[in-house]
Amino acid sequence: MAGNAQKIVELDRQRMTAMAKKDVATLTKILSDDLIYTHSSARMDTKQSLIGAMESGATVYTSVEPSDVVAQDLGSAVVLTGVAAISVNSGGNTNSFRVRFTDVYAEKGGQWQMVTWQSTRLG
Repeated sequence: MAGNAQKIVELDRQRMTAMAKKDVATLTKILSDDLIYTHSSARMDTKQSLIGAMESGATVYTSVEPSDVVAQDLGSAVVLTGVAAISVNSGGNTNSFRVRFTDVYAEKGGQWQMVTWQSTRLG
């Protein structure tokens, strides 16, 4: 991996850890204001609705662990693909599952932010 690829793989790991720790300050910094977050259930969130659901307790991530992550450095954007093991309590229901994801980060004003997440449930 050349250029920014490894840096973005690490930034995305920080983002996943922040989701599991309900670290809103880190998420506010890493997630782009125009984020489009498509869950494996096909439900869509914005930055505001994703963080809001976490703050209200409607969605509580207890673990988000990436694996097999590959980064494509496109200059001002980096595309990540990989697998994530997710444990979440949503609407009172606890679920643990794995997803295959595509995740896009863009450089905005010298700062890298996540602009898109799309995941498909495995198995």
